[in-house]
Amino acid sequence: MIVITTRNFLPEIGGMQILMSDLAKHLSKFYKVKVYAEVSKGSDKFDEDQNYEIIRIKGFKFIRKFRKANQIQDLFLKKKDITALLSDHWKSIEKISKNTCLSTCTMCLIHGKEINHPTGSPLNIRMLNSLKKAKYVIANSEFTKNLAIEKGVDENKLFIINPGTDIHENDDLDENYAKKIFNNANPKIISVCRLEKRKGLENTLLALKNFQSKYENFKFAIIGDGEEKKSLKDQIKNLNLSENIILFQNIDTKLKNTLIKYADFFIMPSIQVGKSVEGFGISFLEAAKYGTASIGGIQGGASDIIKNKKTGLLCDGNSHEDIYKSLILIMENNNYKVFGDNAKTNAKLFAWENQIKKYIDLIKKH
Repeated sequence: MIVITTRNFLPEIGGMQILMSDLAKHLSKFYKVKVYAEVSKGSDKFDEDQNYEIIRIKGFKFIRKFRKANQIQDLFLKKKDITALLSDHWKSIEKISKNTCLSTCTMCLIHGKEINHPTGSPLNIRMLNSLKKAKYVIANSEFTKNLAIEKGVDENKLFIINPGTDIHENDDLDENYAKKIFNNANPKIISVCRLEKRKGLENTLLALKNFQSKYENFKFAIIGDGEEKKSLKDQIKNLNLSENIILFQNIDTKLKNTLIKYADFFIMPSIQVGKSVEGFGISFLEAAKYGTASIGGIQGGASDIIKNKKTGLLCDGNSHEDIYKSLILIMENNNYKVFGDNAKTNAKLFAWENQIKKYIDLIKKH
């Protein structure tokens, strides 16, 4: 059995939620899987459709981590056939005893912002102490691995495994829905992310205001929720872009994927805000598998998936002028189509059938 402890899981929208849910699904093809996750809207219905067991932890946020750790430790006492413990975050194993973690192949994923604390700070010390309980620390990109080494993580424990994606040539999508949303827009742009400052959307809107003078009929669909939602709504209104931009919060996976596929390109020029930085950018991979090119930021780990001027563009998300230049360049000579075709080919390298073997190889190595 493989036990997964996670603070991020579908049906909640987000890159980490997709990653952890995909890991559970693909590991369940080889092992019995039991997931400890947190309750979210629609989780009951989602859980019924999975072929592995999901335990949803309820209660206040502060209490949940203790409750989850206690239930996992009780499971380990009862069962002796647990092959591995997989964690989405160092905080997810922080309250699990060292003896429990060391009794199996404990693997902890790291992604960027959650390890980016000043060396010697209380959070850095907590993070290092938590990761000491893991046999393997899985970085989602070269950038994240190098950051981890800089912050004091044992290099001998570190392995890079990029997030994977499911490649389906004939996904069940709703073309009529895409036509209804995008209509005759030119171009059709999309972003799927948590609405926070590090995603670079504030400067993207400023760039799009200038972009509007050349492409007045563009449509930008933003899918996500977060603390910047109200601020972005206000900015859209102040820039008189309400006719061009649509914000979606609660949208199912089928409709999200439909909009991604029928968009001309994806944009999320991430930046570093304080300690917060994008370690990889799973959304770029989700776009790429549908043949949709991306504009991403030069800060963080986006370069592991976006090959500049081949599968998309990398720009300085702190500069709306640089984002604007990328918007113009991706439209020139229909570059977005060429980049999109290349992105789709490149995405096959990240197919889960390849990526999951890397996890299994580490488990067997233990």
